[in-house]
Amino acid sequence: MCFAQPTKITEPEQKAKGLQKQLNLTDDQTSKIAAIYTQSSAKFDEIKKKDNGDTNKMLGDVGPLRKATIAKIKALLNKKQATEYDELVKQGKNSSLNGGWSDGWS
Repeated sequence: MCFAQPTKITEPEQKAKGLQKQLNLTDDQTSKIAAIYTQSSAKFDEIKKKDNGDTNKMLGDVGPLRKATIAKIKALLNKKQATEYDELVKQGKNSSLNGGWSDGWS
């Protein structure tokens, strides 16, 4: 048998839709989170360009961006959703959160 490898979700809208399913988000929350992911992704690209793709530099520079992105998302969630989101970020088991650099933001 041959099983295809799951692909990582990289588009902001798709990532937001993944969170919508896991956290039972409203459509309004989902669209706002997609916008947050879009902004975060753009800022990440700026960091990548500034650091010339140097992974060590980038890891230090993306920390504040990651924290800010998580905080913006949590601000849109109700208490139950925020608790579940914290757990997803902590465990890093959510493919819709893992955009390649860290759990929870871009």
